Formats: sequence, C-alpha cells, structure tokens
Amino acid sequence: MQFGTKAETIHNLRGKLKNASVLPEIYFEVREWLHEPDRCYQQCVNMWKDIKVIVRSSAINEDTQEESSAGKFESVADIALCNRQAFNDAVNVVIKSYRDDNKDNQVLVQPMLLNVEICGVAFTVDPNSLGHYYVINYDESGSTSAITSGNGYADKLLYIFKGTNIQIEPDYLNRLCMVLKELEELLGQENLDVEFAVTDNGQIYIFQVRPLCVNGQMIDYQSQYSALKRIESKIKLEACSKPYLCGVRNIYGVMPDWNPAEMIGIRPKALALSLYREMITDSVWAYQRDNYGYRNLRSFPLMVDFCGLPYIDVRVSFNSFVPAELDEAISEKLVNYYLERLAEEPAKHDKVEFDIVFSCYTLDLPERIQVLEDYGFMQDEIQAIIDALRNVTNKIINPETGLWRKDYEKIGILENRYCAITESSMDELEKIYWLMEDCKRYGTLPFAGLARGAFIAVQLLGSMVKKGILTKEDYQNFMNDVNTVSSNMNRDFETMTRKEFLKKYGHLRPGTYDINSLRYDEAPDLYFDWSDRADDGWEGDNQKGMLKKFSLSIDQMHHLKDILEESRLHNDILGLMDFIKTVIEGREYGKFIFTRSLSKVIQMIGDLGEKYGLSREDCAYLDIQDVKGLYSSSQDISRVLTRSIAEGKEKHRLAKALVLPPVLINADEIWSFYYPDAEPNFITMKRTEGETAVLDDNMDQADITDKIVLIACADPGYDWIFSHHIRGFVTMYGGANSHMAIRAGEIGIPAVIGVGEKRYERYRKARSLEIDAMTKTVRIL
Repeated sequence: MQFGTKAETIHNLRGKLKNASVLPEIYFEVREWLHEPDRCYQQCVNMWKDIKVIVRSSAINEDTQEESSAGKFESVADIALCNRQAFNDAVNVVIKSYRDDNKDNQVLVQPMLLNVEICGVAFTVDPNSLGHYYVINYDESGSTSAITSGNGYADKLLYIFKGTNIQIEPDYLNRLCMVLKELEELLGQENLDVEFAVTDNGQIYIFQVRPLCVNGQMIDYQSQYSALKRIESKIKLEACSKPYLCGVRNIYGVMPDWNPAEMIGIRPKALALSLYREMITDSVWAYQRDNYGYRNLRSFPLMVDFCGLPYIDVRVSFNSFVPAELDEAISEKLVNYYLERLAEEPAKHDKVEFDIVFSCYTLDLPERIQVLEDYGFMQDEIQAIIDALRNVTNKIINPETGLWRKDYEKIGILENRYCAITESSMDELEKIYWLMEDCKRYGTLPFAGLARGAFIAVQLLGSMVKKGILTKEDYQNFMNDVNTVSSNMNRDFETMTRKEFLKKYGHLRPGTYDINSLRYDEAPDLYFDWSDRADDGWEGDNQKGMLKKFSLSIDQMHHLKDILEESRLHNDILGLMDFIKTVIEGREYGKFIFTRSLSKVIQMIGDLGEKYGLSREDCAYLDIQDVKGLYSSSQDISRVLTRSIAEGKEKHRLAKALVLPPVLINADEIWSFYYPDAEPNFITMKRTEGETAVLDDNMDQADITDKIVLIACADPGYDWIFSHHIRGFVTMYGGANSHMAIRAGEIGIPAVIGVGEKRYERYRKARSLEIDAMTKTVRIL
C-alpha cells in the first residue's frame, strides 16, 4: 500500500487493520465542489442523513515524505447535514485555508466520532532522537483536537521502545502499539505520524496516517537495543544494598544534585561530560560535603554515565545530605524515606532539597520535619535528626569559624595562580593539566562549599517568610539587594571600554563546558550590542532600581532574635543576614573565578587539537582523561587524540538515539515510560508578556531584545542575555536555587526555571507568552 492524499490514504486503509477501525469517508476535489456542489452535498446526506459530520482538509501538498503540513489547514467539526448553509460554509472554510487555486485539492467528510475517551498522536520513530520508539501523546479530556491543536494541558507523553514485551496500562495502549506495527508493515516504512482516538468501549479509531518527516539517519535497532540492555543491567546490578551506603534501593535523576541536565545537557559530548566529572562529580563534591560535616562519601562517584546520558546517583546524593554525627540506624531509615518520597513524587526531582530532603536547620524545620511521623519515625528519632542538622548548620554559618570564609579566601588564591600558570613557559599539555588541578583545589572545591552555604542561606531566608518574620516582598527585596559579579557586569558594560570589559568577562561562554560555544571575547558582537549602551543602563538595572531596598523593622528584628534563640542557632541577627548575603554573592564570585580557569582549559584543548589538524568540533568528542594521560606519558599525541575523538563520536551517535525518563525509579522504565510533568520554579512576583525568542540553536543577540527568551539549559555563561532588555525567560532545566534563578531575583525580572521537556516544547512553539510569577502561570497568547 502507498500513501495518497489524506483522504485517499484513509480510504485505502479501511478494512485492512485487524486491531483498529477507520471511519467511512466521502471526499471530492475542489473542482467538483465548484461545479457540482449539490451532488457533493447530497452524497454526504445519502450516506449519513442526521449524523453530524466533520469537514477536513485533504490538500495535495498537505503530507509528503519531505514535508508535513500538520495543522496548517482548517477542519470544521459538528456540522449537522440538515443545515445546508452550515455545510457549505464549512467546505468553503477548508478550501479557503489552502491559500492556492489548485483544483486538485480535496475536501474530506467523515461522521463525528462519539464517546471518545482519549485522543492523540503517535509517532513510530522519535522525531528528536531518531530512536526506535513509539511516541504516544494523548489527551484524556475526550476532545478530538486537544493534542493536534496544541491546546491539551491534561496530556500524557508515553515512550515505548519497539519490540518490548512489557505490558502497559491501560490495555488499549498495548493494542495501539499493535496497530502502529500493522501500519508500518502495510505502508512499508518506519517513520509514521498517526492520529488516533479510543472510545469508551476500548475501540481504536485511526483518523489519519502520514509520513513523519525526519532529518538524519536512524541508528540500527540492534545497537540501540544492546545499549538499553546494558543500562538495564547496570541499574539492576546497583539496586542492592551497598557497604558504607545507606538505602535499600536506588534511583537515578538528571537534576537532584549538581544538576547535570542544566549544566551540560542531557546528551553532552564527551569533553563536556568528562570535564564535569573531573571538575565536580567524581570526588570534589564529596570532599566538600565531608568537610562541612555531612557523611563521608569520598570515592563514591555522584554522576553515572548511561551510554552517554549523565544521571545523578540519587542514593549517593541523599547519603551526602545526612549529618555525619547521626546514628547509623536513623541514617539508614532517613535515606530510605527520601528515596521513597522521590519515588512517590518524581516531579520533585529538581527540588529535592526544598521538598524532600532535610539537609540543614531552618527556622521552620521543627514543624516541617513532623511529616516523618507518617513514615514510621519515632519522636526521639526526629529530635535526633533535628539536633544533628542544627549542629551541622551552626558549624557552617558560624561567623568566625565557618568553613565558607576559608573557601572564599581560596577562590582568591586561584585568581592569583591562574596567571602564574598561563604566563609560564610550560607547554599546552602541562598548562591544561595544572590549570585543572588548581581549578579543583582552589576553584570547584571551595565553590562547592560556598554553594552549600548559599543553599542554606536561601533556605533560612525562605523559612523567615514561612514563620511570618518576612513578607514575600521582603524576600524579593533582599534578593534584589544581592550584589553579584553579574550585577557588576551590568554596570561595567556601561562604563568600561570594550577592551577592558572583554579582558574581565571575556572568558564566559554559554555552555560553560562546551568547546563549541564561543567565549565572549571570541565573538563579542554575537552576544553584545556595543552601540546600544544607553545612559539608562540595562533592563535589569532599571528593574532593580524600581524595587524597594531591604530593611528590617524593629518588630521584625525582635521576632527574628526570639526565634534564633529558641532555635539555638549560634548567630546574631546582623551576623546571620551578613552570612546569607555574603555566601550568595560568594557563590556567584566563586563560579566566575573558577570558570576562568575552566574556560582557558577548554580553549587550550582547542589550540592543541588545531596543532594536530583537529577542529574544535572534533575536540568536543575528546575524553579529558585521555588528554590528562598525555601529560604523564610519552604516547603519540596525534594517535591518542584521534582515537579518543573516534570513540567519543561513536558514543555520542548512540547517546543521541536514546531516550530515558528524567527520573529512573526502576529498570523497566528503560523500555517504557511516561514522561513526567515538571513543577516549574517561578522567580519574582511580576507579570510580563511578549514575543518569544528561542536560544537553543541560535545565539544571535539581535533576536532577543524586548522578548521572552527560552533556553533549554541556562548556565552562568548566559548572563549576556540581560544586556538586551529582555522581558523574562523560561528554561527547560534548572532549580529554584540555580544561577539563573538568583539572577532573575537579583535584577527583578519574571522567570520560569525548569519547566520540563513537555511544557518547554509547547512554549517554544508559541509566538507569544504571558508569564505571571505571582499566580505561577504561563499562558500561550
């Protein structure tokens, strides 16, 4: 069977499917309607009489192998055939939507399907990854257009790897997969786009089948199956209890700790992935937690690599939030509670420290932690946890001995050592090695400490709101008063010369670990409009000036003093507020300084590759361990780099075809899973609306001015967007305490951080959005 027009394909399918039905149809060409409208109408009346019909498009160019025009043309539903004028109007609306004079275009008429329970669209190839999946997006509202129109908000997104034997609930989805397989065999191709509905008696109806237009070559099935099988085996192998590690099970996620999805993306190339492991997640992260009084997880890698897809080992992460002094039996019970809660609510994977884990003492902790009673904790166990969290928090926030002060000083050491290394006579390999070693010791390690302090600071500040000491407006005003490196960059852009500005900030790049992302000083005109440095400054500065300055009233100070004494936190009011402000600022300063060394490493890797005839794009596939190994050996540099790149390219080719859920709770989800909804983080209490600009593939600064910007993964290198008077921004990944969340609060513009893949794909297709951070809503205009 071959494709024809929409109407012809439907006609040819009728009676050929074992597991689904196709509604009867009548179709006629535009020329027939123009010359014999009565015959066309009467043909429909004779077929259906009093049944309501839907008048659908069936244009010659609507669905081809090269291009799909899904949703481009009109359909008119619920037409009563007894009303001739309504039928005429519906046909004319459809014909008018073709916007051409091709008389060969067709009009398709079918009876309205009643008692629809679900309706949706299924792809027989994942159009994004080109993986061998059935991708089923359906709506349970009973609307036959909620998904195809893009207006469905109760929709579900299901991925099923082809050939899996796992049974899915409800059962009609299993039968739908059988229908999709039938269609693939009938039409002789894998890439299909199928519109379907299921009625309340479980009957499946096919509304439309067209070619799914895909760009690129699909990976062979066996390679993808073997990769998923290896991932499944790894998860099952790690699922058991482990020595020196609390928790009887495991969970993996892309965001619960150190946010790899936000920092390097869900399918990073080898250099970004291996650099992130080297600089943060192999050992640095655990040294910091141990230093600050939490359980010793040294030598436990935090991030695992599932065939090129980075995931956080959540059990390891949750262990690292348990105070070291806490009794082992209580620690075991606590980690199991955390894992159980995340399994119950996987949508909270990007905010586990806010909604699941108790990692520090806050003013409202004694009330919040009582939830443990519902999970079998005794009061003496709860009190032991409170006491341990109080002790570790006092150790961190102590104004005189708090480790964060030493970490702040270490960042300054890195700034001085950077010049000593880069200006030395060492060759590139030596400089790369020592820049990384210094960056870990004096950069990412103290930064991790400052980040821990900043998280505690934000938690304490939020608990002041919950205890009624501060209002939400007070909280926003405090964040607005935070003065970070990014704030200074705003002002410096206005006052410094171009040369001075790029000398100070030129090392930053969107995608901190991505060698293909140009530094500010490598492409200054790509990021900044140097002719638009007006006297009134950036949008952020204007917004900032409109907010009130933060201050505490006498009553607020008394209230806070009483609660601090009651909580036995060893800090006075001024000392506590100074801690909160300084560590938030210090975290951003530390990030700015260590990324200078990291950026130089990446730049020098590009230079090293160029010396051996390798492009920057080639070098993106290098494994940093191979580069490091060259420092302490006499291997053939060209051969090592070439081999490493070849392996990285093959690994990335496979990774691009894999799709996994953002939270992996059990091994079966490797083969079939619903993509979960995310809970976005709304920043500020403001509202804005405007046209959208998507930065995923295009960094052209001219496209974002006065718009709402959408970014999949926004790390600190995206600070340049604030120079363009943007109205607000939306990210796919990110947490409430991420850099971009802090920036949005600091300069006072509305932002929605971490909306998840489903919402993000919906928003990026919209021409205009409204963000209302006060009511926590995003509306497509």
